[in-house]
Amino acid sequence: MNRDELITYLDDYLRVKEIEDSSQNGLQVEGPEEVTKVAFAVDGCQVAFERAVATGAQLLIVHHGLFWDKPLRLVGPLFQRVKTLIEGGCGLYAVHLPLDFHPEVGNNAELARLLELKDTRAFGEYHGSTIGLGGALAPAIPLDVLVERLTRATGEPPVRVLAHGPAEVSRVGCISGGAAFLMDQVADAGFDTFVTGETSHSFFHQAAERGLNVVYGGHYATETLGVKALARHLEEKFGLETTFLDIPTGM
Repeated sequence: MNRDELITYLDDYLRVKEIEDSSQNGLQVEGPEEVTKVAFAVDGCQVAFERAVATGAQLLIVHHGLFWDKPLRLVGPLFQRVKTLIEGGCGLYAVHLPLDFHPEVGNNAELARLLELKDTRAFGEYHGSTIGLGGALAPAIPLDVLVERLTRATGEPPVRVLAHGPAEVSRVGCISGGAAFLMDQVADAGFDTFVTGETSHSFFHQAAERGLNVVYGGHYATETLGVKALARHLEEKFGLETTFLDIPTGM
């Protein structure tokens, strides 16, 4: 497939130019004009770049790219990362917030689907967009059953579970990654349980005082879901060969 046609499709499908973000979403490092294989990873890191090149991919799509809200000098590890991509003939495409809350292949949409939530609705404001997705469990299920579903979905046990809410879970809000700071918005939206990625000491008492269950599934683990879903989408849409590069951090 022609690279520019693929990038145009991704930009439009993921609405990268419409969504405010600190990440410079879109094509970050230009690669070959023709793309037959696309690699996917959560993080734009040296090991991901080396493995993408080794698999013969002409494009690597990541959730956390190289370039954010300020200019960076191409020195040290950053220079080596870019050098690996250029010499290996592999481009880099980054999609951060647009992938978190995409209605079809987003991290939160995948969390809601895999947790078997019904009557889903968007909630929570961040950078001018509605970021979370929540829904109902009917009948309600024990908190540990929800945790088992999350473990099956991500392949990893949660980093931490704070059981400050009801033992029987019926209303679950999902925001992948490092979203503990949005805890008040989860509670205000009427959810009794919050599934997110990364834990923080700063919000422990907030969960307790709001009577909210919080399941920290892992920043990395909860954000493998969107890139995998996007890979499946591109396979079905264009017949491209894809590969997921699993580089867990345990966090």
